[in-house]
Amino acid sequence: MKLSMKKFGELLISRPAGRDSSLAALAYLLSPPPPPEETIELDFEGVKVLTPSWLDEFLNGLKGTLANPIQVLPSLNSTVKESCKAIE
Repeated sequence: MKLSMKKFGELLISRPAGRDSSLAALAYLLSPPPPPEETIELDFEGVKVLTPSWLDEFLNGLKGTLANPIQVLPSLNSTVKESCKAIE
């Protein structure tokens, strides 16, 4: 299942916004939950800025509820690349 992260905005920059976005994703985009073996792909195309704090909060919100593997799709955006490195 692919999630377009642009649905949450072009500037994904704060921890509270990341938490709100994860709750919205769980309530609306991932309801009902996909089967546990299905990978959730995060597509950041169209996002201009992503910070590690937003990404950390978003991922923790999903991982706390879902058992699915989560994959960030490759991106040319340097803030996406660096935020992913920081979270690892």
